[in-house]
Amino acid sequence: MNRLRFAGPGRMRYFLPTAALLLLLWEGAVRLGLVPPFILPAPIEIARALADNSRLLLTVHLPVTLREVAVGFALSAAGGALIGAAMRAWRPLDKALYPLLVVSQTLPLIALAPVFILWFGYSLTSKVAVVFLTAFFPVAVGAYDGLAETDREYRELLRAMGASRGEIYRKVRIPFALPSLFSGLKLAAVYSVVGATIGEWLGGNAGLGYYSRRMSANLQTAEMFAAVLLLSLTGILGFLAIAGLEKLCCTRRTP
Repeated sequence: MNRLRFAGPGRMRYFLPTAALLLLLWEGAVRLGLVPPFILPAPIEIARALADNSRLLLTVHLPVTLREVAVGFALSAAGGALIGAAMRAWRPLDKALYPLLVVSQTLPLIALAPVFILWFGYSLTSKVAVVFLTAFFPVAVGAYDGLAETDREYRELLRAMGASRGEIYRKVRIPFALPSLFSGLKLAAVYSVVGATIGEWLGGNAGLGYYSRRMSANLQTAEMFAAVLLLSLTGILGFLAIAGLEKLCCTRRTP
């Protein structure tokens, strides 16, 4: 089973010293004047800005972004899985929809987000629409490709034993598709944060993306990076949550 792994004992052993070294180099470059602080503030200044504005960020803007991410991801996961399964089950639908799925990912979100705001206003719906358009594609492709990974011998064995098509799906196709589906879900968890941020940047009145846009316009880069840090942590935690769910649902297959 191929899995996208974010962290593990071996990987963290190399990641943590590397991250610490990069932070030290970053801090030193700013302190020595090699990088202007209004362009790239020092990590200590970002941490201080996060601490000074923690109440505003954590109680006002973060819940807004989390709600947009959660609703958008849920719709992306359900819609993408259904679309992928439907295309795999019915060949004409596959031929009709697969090109449209690819085309949907070539559309610039930076241009479509204002259209969603025009349609839905500055509501949750406009942000969720951006998140859905951003995140459903990897889930749909993961489900579509995963359902094709079933071992033919298993299917033939179940047919010989009189299994129905539904039983073959439940006992063979879906279990074999889970690794690919979870890979798509992990990507969607990260993309959902990106979509929510884009939606808030272009037409929000609250949320971490909206806050970072305001701080950027005011040249308060430390505060802007504090919001970006929280957005990054949100994506990482979403990824890890899906990875944990994958570990619960999937068992390692031996070759």
